[in-house]
Amino acid sequence: MRASSLGILLLWIVGCMGCAGGGAGGRHVVMLIGEDEYKTWETLPAFAKSTLEPAGFHVTIIQPDANDKNNFPGLVEALRDADVLLVSVRRRAMPPAQMDAIKAYLAAGKGLVGIRTACHAFAPQTKGKRDVPEALADWPEFDPEVLAGHYTGHWPPGALTKVSVATGQEGQAVLKGVDVAKLIGNGHLYRVSPLGETATALLMGEVPDRPVEPVAWVNTYGSKKARVFYTSLGHPDDFNEEPFRGLLLNAIVWAGSPSPAPPR
Repeated sequence: MRASSLGILLLWIVGCMGCAGGGAGGRHVVMLIGEDEYKTWETLPAFAKSTLEPAGFHVTIIQPDANDKNNFPGLVEALRDADVLLVSVRRRAMPPAQMDAIKAYLAAGKGLVGIRTACHAFAPQTKGKRDVPEALADWPEFDPEVLAGHYTGHWPPGALTKVSVATGQEGQAVLKGVDVAKLIGNGHLYRVSPLGETATALLMGEVPDRPVEPVAWVNTYGSKKARVFYTSLGHPDDFNEEPFRGLLLNAIVWAGSPSPAPPR
């Protein structure tokens, strides 16, 4: 990201956070990372260092135990004062206390941002069938219930995804300052349609000879209207793009805001 662009964006972020309640509100981001495909164990900590910390965020990174990919030490404690939970997990179960902590966090109305494989974060499978290790908890309904998506796989890899703003969503807060014309999806396009009735699509993705699919949207979850943002973007090369980093930063600010209503 160019220094001038970063400076302008950070000024907007600080101002936005101040308007949203000031103080430390929305400033603690917990990154839950547990996937083996997209190198978010590298890209997300780098994003935190280059973009979130300069904007005044405190970031806690939670990764699996080195000897147990389904155990995330420190998650329960970190969620106690988290403002935004960022999920980059693929097909993991976890100890019930950890899964219960995520559910309690969302039930309290706290914000969540999901990227790429988060749409099948807690749905472990072997050969296409549900496979939950004994004594662990899964949450296969996380995608339709929380994200309001309907992940059924992806279109064949090869073509870059052309991204455009969904009809009527120009100027929305999560898209503020994002040059969508320069936003490209470097990974294969996820099949996520149809979105739930409570979701609002912000960005659409297109590859040749395939149906257009939402690639970013917002939702609210639960009685306290937790703010939820999801994008199927998140390939390692996406993090090299200024528009993607700006989108993710905006989403974190939006999800950590106290107002319950999603942008429409």
